[in-house]
Amino acid sequence: MHATSGAAPPPPRPLHTLQFAMPPMHESVADERRHRKERLAGALRIFGRYGLEDGVSGHITARDPEFSDCFWVNPFGLPFRHVTVSDLVLANADGQVIEGRYHVNQAAFTVHSQVHAARPDVVAVAHCHSVHGRALAALGELLDPITQESCAFYEDHALYDSYSGVAVDAEEGRRIAATLGSGKALVLRNHGLLTVGDSVDAAAWWFLSMERCCQVQLTAKAAGRPVLIDHRRAAATWDQLGGDLVAWINYQPLWREISRAEPDLLD
Repeated sequence: MHATSGAAPPPPRPLHTLQFAMPPMHESVADERRHRKERLAGALRIFGRYGLEDGVSGHITARDPEFSDCFWVNPFGLPFRHVTVSDLVLANADGQVIEGRYHVNQAAFTVHSQVHAARPDVVAVAHCHSVHGRALAALGELLDPITQESCAFYEDHALYDSYSGVAVDAEEGRRIAATLGSGKALVLRNHGLLTVGDSVDAAAWWFLSMERCCQVQLTAKAAGRPVLIDHRRAAATWDQLGGDLVAWINYQPLWREISRAEPDLLD
């Protein structure tokens, strides 16, 4: 055995010398637009990796920082895994293409544009026909507070308890937006999930996390009777984990991985 010298350990490094990523500040509208488009292309590729694409269904939209009633969106028919920044389409609130060389899925855009109109605080909206999200939606259920992660949605998501086919009119979009209210997410009955955020990163993280929470809930209920977290503790956990900044921070490892592994997305 080695004898200890009794020497004092080195002092800890000052906190200000340690790296910790925070949302960037932008010096110009052009810089912010480029940033949102890069994050949007990256989020689409991540969704593709996670198998959230189902044919031509599924969209993520990002509000333009200058033209607040116009939105960047993935092009119709292009695989999520292939999307680059230059492929993204800018559409107005009516779904008319302003910039880009592809069509826009009008049915999906109708819902997104109404959510954006009702929520000026929202930068991004994500909706895909994910497997576990659709399974929970088919049951017409909300997420229960049964895990730390699901508490991030506690009393902060809603059930749109209707299904009338493919949403193609603005009135349906307005009803969906009204049901969302000030929350971060919706379970669209017999349809799937929808999440929003004050950044692309936050909206994407909430969708990924919500999909996993659906999977956990379905698995737990199939195995037995899940134990609910009580209201006080669930609400306290939401206070810690339910904000968009926390979502942004959680998302950064995914962004770093996709942007390094697939730098062509920035083209």
